[in-house]
Amino acid sequence: MIAADASAGGRAFIDALVAAGFDRTAMQVTSDTTTLGEPADSIQFSVRIGDRCLVGQYGPASDGYRSAERPGLGTGGCLIGATVPVGG
Repeated sequence: MIAADASAGGRAFIDALVAAGFDRTAMQVTSDTTTLGEPADSIQFSVRIGDRCLVGQYGPASDGYRSAERPGLGTGGCLIGATVPVGG
């Protein structure tokens, strides 16, 4: 996906994860833009799988794509802070 579109946004990552078989309702993603309407330096996205999370980050600030498996949060999510709806 990144090779086909280096400027891929959060929705593209969510759609790719859904296409790979992950549950959209278990996902979170941050906004593609800052509160000032500028492009975000990076986006974060996650999938909750049981009590663990697959967390990814993409953008110039993260030097490309990074991912890791981490424990889930007590809130039931994976990301701290503001996220945008991913649809259902």
